[in-house]
Amino acid sequence: MDFDLFVIGAGSAGVRAARMAAGLGKKVAVAESRYLGGTCVNVGCVPKKLFVYASEFAHMQHETAGFGLDTQINSFDWPTLRDNKSKEIERLNGIYQNLLNNSGVTTVWGHAKLTGNNSVEVDGKTYSAEKILLATGGWPVAPDIPGKEHCIDSNDFFYMETFPEKALVIGSGYIATEFAGILNGLGAQTHIASRSGRLLRGFDESTRVHAQQEILKSGINLIKEQPIKIEQADTGFKVFFAETDPVIVDTVITAAGRTPNLQNLGIEDLSITLNKGNTIKVNDKFETNVAGIYAMGDLIDTPQLTPVALAEAMTFLRQQYQGDDTPLDYDNIPTAVFSQPNLATVGLSEEQAIENGFNIDVYESEFKALKHTLSGVNHRSYMKLIVNKNDDKVIGLHMVGEHAGEIVQGFAVAIKAGATKAVFDSTVGVHPSSAEEFVTMRTPRS
Repeated sequence: MDFDLFVIGAGSAGVRAARMAAGLGKKVAVAESRYLGGTCVNVGCVPKKLFVYASEFAHMQHETAGFGLDTQINSFDWPTLRDNKSKEIERLNGIYQNLLNNSGVTTVWGHAKLTGNNSVEVDGKTYSAEKILLATGGWPVAPDIPGKEHCIDSNDFFYMETFPEKALVIGSGYIATEFAGILNGLGAQTHIASRSGRLLRGFDESTRVHAQQEILKSGINLIKEQPIKIEQADTGFKVFFAETDPVIVDTVITAAGRTPNLQNLGIEDLSITLNKGNTIKVNDKFETNVAGIYAMGDLIDTPQLTPVALAEAMTFLRQQYQGDDTPLDYDNIPTAVFSQPNLATVGLSEEQAIENGFNIDVYESEFKALKHTLSGVNHRSYMKLIVNKNDDKVIGLHMVGEHAGEIVQGFAVAIKAGATKAVFDSTVGVHPSSAEEFVTMRTPRS
């Protein structure tokens, strides 16, 4: 064999698995056809968060008068933000390349395709490996409607030539909601089209409802249906709906989800089994039905989050090379939506807890954060705890408000450790802070 491990895809999971395996003395190669760092570094988490930071300054401007400050933003230059973002991404690409080089991993540039359970072809050259790991991530899905060619997808968004004065985002999940907040905060008249009329479906319902109310306070227009066609207009594009009046915008962004990136990977040739939704079926050791071929990250039916992909890579290494067969624990994975305001969560929603038969108490608090007593902005935070009455453990924690992602990360440790409501109650809060509300809720909801 040419290699002990051949990784296809140099995203979060692929790079982590490749360089850590090399650190264990294995001969490793990673093939990549686009860019190092995958979706997260190039067209996902990192550039998204940089754009969110930019969009928050306009909100801050409106909050300063009550504090005696006279501030204003005179202009916004999209090319400066876009190009500075790209420079940072290029710096991170270089860091990823150095990590691979310094670990002794061979980087093979080009499109890789499986040709057997121990062989991969990259641009006409065949490599053999004892184990092959598929980690090619996801790719944006476009709605199948007339005029879809006029849209840009969630990858293109980060490289727009000009910033739109009017924009429509199609979708209602993480990506769509975050993009709408970015566009709105940077000055675009922003519409978001949701088939269900609900943003962030799948999250704890009362938390989701509160988040939607707060998000729409900023002036984003929610259209409660999906477009049925898009046409070129004299200026921009005219987007039609079945029941809602059409809107004319400069840019239409599709952000209705991503699908596993399996194109021309050789999946069908080797009869690798797929789940519904085209995710690759694996066991708890990331093994496919074909011996020697493994898959992880956004290719399999697990939460599509960068930290999950990293954890899967480390679990794979322990299982394959360190004699530890313990499967990855997917319970209590924290996550955040960098909407404005943030939504963050860990553990079960109220609906999931009831569906799973837990006897629960629900604690919740809605309040105006101290900052907004002077800012004049009518934003309200929301916090919620789900407690198992049988053993007093906190099994769900949810928040909408500024810095929710930062706050929930800390509480996720406590929940992972099995903290009870009594532990929360006995913890002294940091005052004055929003976070202390999680340790001062005493009366369950009736």
